[in-house]
Amino acid sequence: MNHSKSARIKSAKYTHSAINMPGYLKAFLKIALSVAALYYVYTKIDLQEVIQIFRHVNYGWLIAATLLFVISKVFSSFRLNVFFRGINAGLTEISNLRLYLLGMYYNLFLPGGIGGDGYKIYLLNKRYQIRAKKLFWAVLLDRINGVLALFVLAMAMAPFLPVPVLYKYLAITLIPVSVAAYYLGIRFFFKDFISGISKTNLLSLAVQIFQLISAWFILYANHNQDNTIAYLFLFLVSSIVATLPITIGGIGSREITFLFGAEIMHLDIHLSIALSLLFYVITAIVSLTGIYFSLNEKALRLSLVGNQETNAENT
Repeated sequence: MNHSKSARIKSAKYTHSAINMPGYLKAFLKIALSVAALYYVYTKIDLQEVIQIFRHVNYGWLIAATLLFVISKVFSSFRLNVFFRGINAGLTEISNLRLYLLGMYYNLFLPGGIGGDGYKIYLLNKRYQIRAKKLFWAVLLDRINGVLALFVLAMAMAPFLPVPVLYKYLAITLIPVSVAAYYLGIRFFFKDFISGISKTNLLSLAVQIFQLISAWFILYANHNQDNTIAYLFLFLVSSIVATLPITIGGIGSREITFLFGAEIMHLDIHLSIALSLLFYVITAIVSLTGIYFSLNEKALRLSLVGNQETNAENT
């Protein structure tokens, strides 16, 4: 068994260790849910109409959307590195970006996008003897921080939707409540990360804003300029759902969220599914660049910043 394959298996162990279920059974359930969700979506749409949307897509806008997505992922890698620095595991930004791309590649086919995180924990623990528990909390809080930004942006957009006034006030109120709850959680339970909280929050907003604009450009690529706020709100909600570890790489969960959301909000179902699928294609294309580091692990060239390598051994 080569080292890369061994690493993927050990990564999966970090992912499933807290759940009393065989790894193969859990993976099967994720695949089954993905297939079931996609099949359900297929039965509710006219596939030919979606294909027609793809045939007339504006590739200029699609390329622009891809570039913005890439920028968002660079910011995302910066954010993760801030969390790593909180436990004396901060990498040089370029080596952290390489590790992040490799994690994205693993996320394509491991359940819920968690497999890539498990690999980072395994590799940094193995190479620098950093406690796996601290690495686990760093990557988990990185994800939670990203979801917080998605939630804040979604609530900020809610007042511009055709919903009852009470819901608009509720959405606005939930913004400071959610931010305060996150801050207090970090302040009292994860003090290692408190010094970087402002930076990670700003980076999370940058990540999600760039992805939101990327989704907006996909709408333009599909020649759609109507109900933009509603589509983008639905995109944010689907992104939150896609972070849940219930499908392989989030495929299926995002599409079914778009389907139900489009029906509730009276949006064009086919444009909604086209937006979802094109965003997934962009994600997959960018993530596949990480295969280079999977096939050539020496190219990762990981390096801790400054004297953190010495500190990490005592963490």
